[in-house]
Amino acid sequence: MTTATAVPAVPVEPARPSLARLTAVELRKMTDTRSGRWLLILIALTAVVMTPLMLFAAPEEERTLAGFLSAALTGVSFLLPVLGILSVTQEWSQRTTLTTFALVPERHRVVAAKLAAGALLGAAFVAAALAVAAVGRGLAGVLGRSDGAWTIAPSQVATTVLFAVIAVFSGVAFGMLFMNSPLAIVLYFALPTAWSVLTETVDALKDVAGWLDTNRTLNALLDEGITWEEWARAGTSLAVWLLIPLLLGLVRLTRREVK
Repeated sequence: MTTATAVPAVPVEPARPSLARLTAVELRKMTDTRSGRWLLILIALTAVVMTPLMLFAAPEEERTLAGFLSAALTGVSFLLPVLGILSVTQEWSQRTTLTTFALVPERHRVVAAKLAAGALLGAAFVAAALAVAAVGRGLAGVLGRSDGAWTIAPSQVATTVLFAVIAVFSGVAFGMLFMNSPLAIVLYFALPTAWSVLTETVDALKDVAGWLDTNRTLNALLDEGITWEEWARAGTSLAVWLLIPLLLGLVRLTRREVK
């Protein structure tokens, strides 16, 4: 007689979550926390508050749809980077990285999902700002305070979305590089400001500032008809203030021990 021998079961590796699923998870992380929720509310409130300021304080020639859009995006440029920073640093301060990286060991996929989620949020806020700008331009027309243009070039909308995406990516880069919320937020605003002050006071650096000062180079993205030279200036400044921190931050995040 022959006896059957038990064959040990071969463990099957579970399927990796797709990038789309990871992006949805990161979107929820950014919006489903108290700090993230309040940041989103503040960004929206900033867009609304800027409308009466444009109606009653801005020059009449600036009360166009493009002008209202630029004003509505004030909160995006200041607060979206903070949201990007917190999307990284909060996980380390609240120890949720242990769960995140246990489920997804490839940390670069988590970073890619954070960047994708940030890009979606940036585009969503540009769409919301465009709606607020349309309401503001309509009110200006009803109140007789503007007869400016209702049109805005699609290319300007595209560069505005790019501006918002860059803001989030910059925050994520600084968050990965410093891994500490207060430190990353302070340095994100302090370093470019200090560089701007330095270039304004030192004559020899004024020409360099036109290429490395993001306060100057990125503003061209919000204007209509950006030139090739302005693209080159924006790209050069982003290589210093976005690409380098992003690469260094990615190296630090992939090597940091989870405790």
